[in-house]
Amino acid sequence: MDMITSARDDAGLALVEMRYEDTRNAMSPAFVAELLACLDDVATWDVRAVVLLGLPDVFCSGATQDVLRAVLDGAIEPGDLHLSKAVLDLPVPTIAAMEGHALGGGLALGLCADIVLLARESRYGCPFMTMGFTPGMGMTALLEHVLTPAVAHELLYTGEPVKGRQLDGRSGVNHILPRAQVRAKALDIAGRIAEKPRTSLVTLKNTLSLPRRQAFERTRTVETLMHQVTFAQPEVRRLVEEHFRDQ
Repeated sequence: MDMITSARDDAGLALVEMRYEDTRNAMSPAFVAELLACLDDVATWDVRAVVLLGLPDVFCSGATQDVLRAVLDGAIEPGDLHLSKAVLDLPVPTIAAMEGHALGGGLALGLCADIVLLARESRYGCPFMTMGFTPGMGMTALLEHVLTPAVAHELLYTGEPVKGRQLDGRSGVNHILPRAQVRAKALDIAGRIAEKPRTSLVTLKNTLSLPRRQAFERTRTVETLMHQVTFAQPEVRRLVEEHFRDQ
């Protein structure tokens, strides 16, 4: 089974669905490569909106233990994950239907969308510091786009996940709904967007997303420098192993 599927309909919608149940949509190198290829392909389609979906119970669980071990061994660079940029650069409005849990890079991926939907009962968090290293994938900028800086900083410092309902009234997330309603609401929003002329949507998307895209580029450089410092700490390997052992 493909880890990622994509489809488009006559209404001008593109659906990108992460559906690799074996690893709960974890970001292995193969998963990332397939998703990047899919997003690059969708970016060329003549559609008016993109909906990014995961599994019903897990949107995306972030980097795998093997990926983090490879980073610690110096086999790959932490900045090798370019998924955030791929979503930010999609030319038409993108809706992330995060009905399932989203952690680390998985949450960053969803926050790159123009419109974000969460589930009241699902967990969302940034466990980077729990494993001893600083956030990546633009998270230091992306999280503040949908949360107040104070709330975003608390989540980044503690590394502790929260349920969607805990963010009610404390965020700029578009919708926080019961899990069973998230996907339908995302498709409804996408359908209403797709009624508009594509050229107008592309023009507006380019303008509205510019501050976030610029912030991401600045943040990516800073996060790479922070990773060089924090991944070099001897205790990080132990914390990574403990984190995955507790899952």
